[in-house]
Amino acid sequence: MENFKVIIVEDVPLELKGTEGIIRSDIPEAEIIGTADTEAAYWKLMKQQQPDLVLLDLGLGGSTTIGVEICRQTKEAHPSVRVLIFTGETLNEKLWVDVLDAGADGIILKSGELLTRSDVRSVMEGKRMVFNQPILQKIVDRFRQIVGSRVASQEAFVNYEIDEYDERFLRHLALGYTKEQITNLRGMPFGVKSLEKRQNELVQKLFPDGNGGMGINATRLVVRALELHILDIDNLRPDEE
Repeated sequence: MENFKVIIVEDVPLELKGTEGIIRSDIPEAEIIGTADTEAAYWKLMKQQQPDLVLLDLGLGGSTTIGVEICRQTKEAHPSVRVLIFTGETLNEKLWVDVLDAGADGIILKSGELLTRSDVRSVMEGKRMVFNQPILQKIVDRFRQIVGSRVASQEAFVNYEIDEYDERFLRHLALGYTKEQITNLRGMPFGVKSLEKRQNELVQKLFPDGNGGMGINATRLVVRALELHILDIDNLRPDEE
């Protein structure tokens, strides 16, 4: 790894001291040309000398959005500058997505193995999406959850003999469409009576043992479809009408 210049953006003195110590002891190629504890101080440094890497904490002065905006503006004004997030925001997943959308080259959470030379080298060599073990574990867990849900959905379609029209019908019921509105969807070749028949058939498929003697309306049918992963609650979107 060639020598490079870095600016550290951190507003907690003890954490700044720790970060400087990691860099000086483990990453001798890095030259710290400045540190900033506010947005104004950061932009003042950027005017004086452009770094190769910005090591950016997201929380400044109690605000997490400032760090996201610093990242976005830095990447827009200086595309060649690498921005590596080094943050204690270990639970705010929405914030991680925001800063990746803002152009961050990676996110290192201040937990577990912390900042390593290999992570910094990866960023400086042009690798995108550099993460340390804590955030990688969360990503893998979420990936497993998504894959598991998709497999369960595929199995439910087969086991309960659900076709394309069943799924569309159930999905639009979940979105609050009436049967009359569903019949007007493009490519839905059914009238209201046909949909009522289809609903009854779905009740028999999804409740083969009945419902404890209780009636099954459209709402209960939709809930059952969600329980069986026939519908994905995160992807309930209407078709083009």
